[in-house]
Amino acid sequence: MAPLHTSVFPPMAAEMPPGITDSGLQAILVDVANNHVATPKGKDQTGLEAVVADARSHGIPLSIVVIPGNPGHDSNLRDLATEVGKQQHGTVVVLSDDWVGTYSDVISRVKLEWAEDAAKSKQGNSVEAARIFVGRLEEPEPLSWTAITGVLLAGTVLAVGGLYWVKARRARHESAPVGVSESSDNRETGR
Repeated sequence: MAPLHTSVFPPMAAEMPPGITDSGLQAILVDVANNHVATPKGKDQTGLEAVVADARSHGIPLSIVVIPGNPGHDSNLRDLATEVGKQQHGTVVVLSDDWVGTYSDVISRVKLEWAEDAAKSKQGNSVEAARIFVGRLEEPEPLSWTAITGVLLAGTVLAVGGLYWVKARRARHESAPVGVSESSDNRETGR
């Protein structure tokens, strides 16, 4: 009997940004557990703590990790955010000089990526990037294309149903037998 294969491609392992070793990840986890902020050498610590406090006061369980430079791939930031998120539940944002990676067990991926896009390319200004990210998370949900599609689909179904009803009613009226009074009226008028 042939072996059962369920996938053509094996899953890719999470890849940490360059320079983040197992001991570095443990240090980040300890720092985040302490005050929900982990930065290299305490850079921007006070400003980021204020952003976290503001987000938490608005019901967003936020933790922030900052790494220097930009990793080889921006997906490394999401992998790091996921690893931190496994230990520190809520929403984790990892900021590099120009990229953002996120993880959340309470906010949708769509909203996270919408907030990420606005926070990118801040040339290492992690406080500004974090404020922009949180500001986007606090805004109302962006338009739901699923809801818009559902409304358009329902409208189309109603319009088709209405046209069918009108057509069926007209066909019944046209196929109805002509009454005696109608036929005598037609003869008198010459029709």
